[in-house]
Amino acid sequence: MENSHLIIRNAEEKDLPAIVAIYNSTIESKMVTADTNPVAVEDKLAWYHDHNEVNRPLWVVVDKEKNEICAWLSFQSFYGRPAYQATAEVSIYLHESTRGKGLGAYLLNYALEACPGLGIENLLGFIFAHNLPSIGLFQKFGFEKWGFLPKVAELEGIKRDLVILGRKI
Repeated sequence: MENSHLIIRNAEEKDLPAIVAIYNSTIESKMVTADTNPVAVEDKLAWYHDHNEVNRPLWVVVDKEKNEICAWLSFQSFYGRPAYQATAEVSIYLHESTRGKGLGAYLLNYALEACPGLGIENLLGFIFAHNLPSIGLFQKFGFEKWGFLPKVAELEGIKRDLVILGRKI
């Protein structure tokens, strides 16, 4: 995917409707999120405010040609305790029209390059074991299996495993 028409910037509260719409578009696939019903913008306000530009940013990707948000990327603290400050979880969500075109790889690389400046030494991805495209993407960038949680989620009556992939920066 050619990315010169994309701008990555810090999210603003006014971006939440687009962020939530992209997030909600992944629920039906049962591959990306453990939410089983669409969430509302109000449901994501506290999550939005948990991010900061210094070490836990929430970025949106704006397609300059369409003047719309086509993806977002967030860093979240792991386990919420000070001793884990150098470890973060990355989440990447893509608009349906951009999936399978290389944008995920572009954003994961962008995230990895940003980690040192954010004070992140360990980056994690929490991925359902049946989400082979995402697992393959992370492995392509040197992530390894650091954890496995068998049958911890239930989606439409099917127990699903969660894989924790990690990489030292």
